Amino acid sequence: MSVDRNMRILVVDDFQTMRRIIINLLRQLGFTNMIEADDGTTGWEKVQAEKIDLIISDWNMPKMTGIDFLKHVRSSEDHKKIPFIMVTAEGKRENVITAVQAGVSNYIVKPFNAMTLKEKLVKVVGDF
Repeated sequence: MSVDRNMRILVVDDFQTMRRIIINLLRQLGFTNMIEADDGTTGWEKVQAEKIDLIISDWNMPKMTGIDFLKHVRSSEDHKKIPFIMVTAEGKRENVITAVQAGVSNYIVKPFNAMTLKEKLVKVVGDF
């Protein structure tokens, strides 16, 4: 079964430029249905209000960090199965372990390109 390129992808990052970069990479990969949030708090509101098929979130953000956002998603009966990819500049082993323990689906260290994003997406949602 092929991946639905119209799946609803929530891109969460406190920097608009980074959200634009991720959305542009997703477009290059053929995805068409992205929405944005500027931190975990806004992201959580969007998850509760809309059907989200995949979350790509930064780790370091004000108000609610990516790891806290991930914990909210995973603790919610309605949303805990949403694939969640964490994006961060932190490649430290302990951060990866923390994210895995919190239930992250995959992990990307900045900077990255479309090929890296595709590899992570394939592991999370399947080949496309």
